[in-house]
Amino acid sequence: MNTSNRTVPNAMSILTIEEAAEMLRTPVSTLRYWRHMKRGPKAGRIGGRLMYRQADLEQWLNDQFED
Repeated sequence: MNTSNRTVPNAMSILTIEEAAEMLRTPVSTLRYWRHMKRGPKAGRIGGRLMYRQADLEQWLNDQFED
């Protein structure tokens, strides 16, 4: 499925690690490294898969630009 043209309906949307990496414009391996170092966006496991809430990604991204 091509997610680049998909409209996300609300802030509770759940994204795979691949979708989160695409949203943040960073490699999946970087997201995994940040998670390992406990410095990336919050993630959780659902059915064994690493997933991200869009709202958490947006908040983490906004926090990177605050002084």
